[in-house]
Amino acid sequence: MSEPEETFYTEDRWQNWLDRLREESLDPEDEDSARLLLNLQDDAAIAVAKIVSAYEDDKLDQERTAEEIANIREIVLDDVAFDDEEKRMLVDGVQTSLVCVFYAAEEYVVGGPADDAAVAEYVDAAVDAEADEDVDAALGYLVQAGTRIIDGDELPMDVVEDLEYGLVSEWVNGLDSLQSAMADPEVVEEEDD
Repeated sequence: MSEPEETFYTEDRWQNWLDRLREESLDPEDEDSARLLLNLQDDAAIAVAKIVSAYEDDKLDQERTAEEIANIREIVLDDVAFDDEEKRMLVDGVQTSLVCVFYAAEEYVVGGPADDAAVAEYVDAAVDAEADEDVDAALGYLVQAGTRIIDGDELPMDVVEDLEYGLVSEWVNGLDSLQSAMADPEVVEEEDD
């Protein structure tokens, strides 16, 4: 008898987070607001980590794994309707951070971990590519870094701390969530009342 199929992430789960954000007064400088946004991001990264782990444990085949990752990506990266422009921009930042997480997971499932360089070297290459305004190359390097993180390599914090704000820093922020999720894929509680 086969096991029932696990549901890794749902539209309802994402909407519950968005509803909570709508109710809160968000200030990115406020620790509680920042934590709420980080929890939103970490929750999606944890779902991705669980899918990749299920794949590594032979509980999912390659095709189903790719479908599950694509499903979360579609839910999370869909346009978000917020009346409050600042909240919409904050959610957009979370979505941007997660782009690299989804692509790294997909790349890992299809091709395994990148083996040309260490995580820090990929991050450095991404920084250089961003400086040259080659955003696609920058994302590509960070996707490669992400495959190594999934494989167990660490994202060096000194590299992260030196990043100037931009797309690369946003994507690396997502990879940091992915690294935490791979290390400890515990569900982030939606409500902490």
